[in-house]
Amino acid sequence: MPRLLIIVHVFNPDRGGGGAIFSDLAYGLTERGFDVTVRCAYPYYPEWQDKSGRNGLRIERYEDQGVHVQRYGIYIPRNPNSLLERLIYEASFFISLLRSLPRGKGFDAVMVYCPLVGAVGFAILNKWCYGRPLWLNVQDLSADAAAASGIARGAAVSRVLKAIQSWCFNQAQVWSSISPVMIARLQQIRRGAQPLLYLPNWLNQSLAQEIAALPDKSGRPPAVPVKLLYAGNIGTKQDLLRFCQALRQSSASFAFRIHGDGGQAGAVRAWVESTGDARFTFAGFLEEPALAQALHEADFFVITEKSGSGGSFIPCKTISGLASGTPILAVADAESPLGQEMEMAAPGPCFAWNELEKVPALLAAIHQTPELFQQWQANARARAYFYGRDGVIDRFAGALRALVTANNQPLEQVLSAYNE
Repeated sequence: MPRLLIIVHVFNPDRGGGGAIFSDLAYGLTERGFDVTVRCAYPYYPEWQDKSGRNGLRIERYEDQGVHVQRYGIYIPRNPNSLLERLIYEASFFISLLRSLPRGKGFDAVMVYCPLVGAVGFAILNKWCYGRPLWLNVQDLSADAAAASGIARGAAVSRVLKAIQSWCFNQAQVWSSISPVMIARLQQIRRGAQPLLYLPNWLNQSLAQEIAALPDKSGRPPAVPVKLLYAGNIGTKQDLLRFCQALRQSSASFAFRIHGDGGQAGAVRAWVESTGDARFTFAGFLEEPALAQALHEADFFVITEKSGSGGSFIPCKTISGLASGTPILAVADAESPLGQEMEMAAPGPCFAWNELEKVPALLAAIHQTPELFQQWQANARARAYFYGRDGVIDRFAGALRALVTANNQPLEQVLSAYNE
C-alpha cells in the first residue's frame, strides 16, 4: 500500500478554490489502495473566515472516508487583496506545517498543490530532509495571478515573486497541471527534465451524483427572461462586478442569480443592493444539492476571468456547468485557458472584455436561434465526458505507483504513459 502525503490549503468541507477536487482525489486514491494523509488548513475558503471555530495552534487529526486528515492553523487575511496580508498568510501555513516535519519519514511520495507557495516551500523542505519524490500539482500560477489581479503591484515585485515561484517549482521531480495553456506556461519555467503531465480537473463525485439525479434538460429552450447563474468564488481574478455593471447599462431582459463568496463578494453584494435592479439577485455560496438545482434551472452559466490573467488558472466551476448541460457564457481573453477551452469545445458564447456590449444583444436574440442554443447544450454535455472522474484519478494512481517504484529509471520515460 503506497503511502502518500498530500499538502494542500483547502479540503472538505471547503469546496471553492479547488477544495472539492483536492478532497475527491484523496478519496479516489484511497479507494485505489493508497494510504493517504492530507495536511491542510482549517476550513476557511472562499469566505476567508474560520468556519470551524478551531483555527489556531492545535493540530486536529481525524479520518474522512479512509483519508488521514491533519489540520493546521493558518492566518486568515482580513483583506485578501493586500499583498502584505497574503505574504503573512503564506508564511503562516509554512510555519504551522513545520511542526509536522518530524513525521515526514513514513511516506513513499509527497504531492503538493500550488497556489500556496508556503505549502510548496514546506514540501521542498520535507524532500530535503527525507529524500522522498515530490510531485507538484499546479492549479494556479500564483505569482502570475497576483500580478494579474493587482495584489502584486509594480514590475519589481512581480519579478521577485516569479523568481521565487520558478525556484520553488524546479525543486519538484514531477509536475502536473490542468490545462494546455498552463502546461505551455510551465514549459517556460522548467529548468530540468521533470515530467510535465496534463491531468485535468474533474467533477467531484458527490456533485456529479446530484447533477445526474436531475432530469435531462437537453433541447429545453431558454426561459423568458433568460436565466443567468454565477456560482463560485468571487475575487479579483473574476472581475465579476465589472461584468455586472456593463450588463446593467442595457435594457436586456434577464434574471441573473449570483451565488458566492470571496474577497470581492462584499463589493458585488453591496452593488446589487444599491442598484435596486430586480434583474440581479445575490446570495451566499450554494451547497451541492442547491448548486445542482440552480444549474438545472439556468439557461447560461456565467464564468468571468479577469483580463490579463494569462495562463495562471482555469476555473474549476466550468466542469460543473458542462456536466449539467448548461451552456457557458464566458468573458475571458481568447488566449487564456478559459478562452481556449471555449474555442475548442464551443459549449457557449465567449466574449472579450471589450465586447461586453454584445452580451445584451445575445440575450435578446437567443430565442430566435433555438438550433444554436441546442448545439451549445449538446457541446457542453459532450465536453463533460473529457472530465470524467475515474479516468483521471486512474492516471494519477498509475503515475504515483510508477513514481514510487521507479528506482533510478528516468522519470520522463517511466511516466510518459500517464500523460494526456
